[in-house]
Amino acid sequence: MGYRYRLHRSDLPGKPDLAFLGKRKVIFVHGCFWHQHGCRFSHVPKSNRPYWVPKLERNQARDAEHLKALRADGWKCLVLWECQLSGIQRIRRRLSKFLE
Repeated sequence: MGYRYRLHRSDLPGKPDLAFLGKRKVIFVHGCFWHQHGCRFSHVPKSNRPYWVPKLERNQARDAEHLKALRADGWKCLVLWECQLSGIQRIRRRLSKFLE
């Protein structure tokens, strides 16, 4: 699409998947299971629940902290979920709208 970006900037909270430095915009691409999106892919495993529930809750809390820190520093953030990644034209429109 012609945009200049950097991958996994470790100097930004959460190491965003894509960082558009000149625009001060970042994109996270989250897996629905690991970040508990709430869709059909985000189940909690039935075995070893005492391990999984706190782990997945920590992931969500950490995600919220990273977004809050980025926004407080003047960054615009977009989260794309695994379940939303079908339909390339729809994704292109969404990215164009966010990056303009």
